[in-house]
Amino acid sequence: MPASTGSLTRVTALSRLGYALSDPTRAGILLALREAPAYPSYLAEALGVSRQVMSNQLTCLRGCGLVEATPEGRRTLYRLADGHLAPALEQLMSVVVAAEPDCCNGAGCTC
Repeated sequence: MPASTGSLTRVTALSRLGYALSDPTRAGILLALREAPAYPSYLAEALGVSRQVMSNQLTCLRGCGLVEATPEGRRTLYRLADGHLAPALEQLMSVVVAAEPDCCNGAGCTC
């Protein structure tokens, strides 16, 4: 049975999210941005990557439509592009923890 246009759109959107989450740096960015908007330099330091790597990954996430950038003078602030994304990431994390209980151990969780 052929997929309808609506189904293809949903498949494409889900595929982009899956692609974004397939890289640990991109997943880390999304998890960090669910807490609060951030500047690339902060994200690079927090995730232990170079600014060039951070720039490349943020460009990818913008292309996927998952983050948006707001220029602020010489700096750019990044945030999740949709308000539904933070709760969705929380739900995905609960699935991950349920499937892999050793991933996270309470207050010291770094997942």
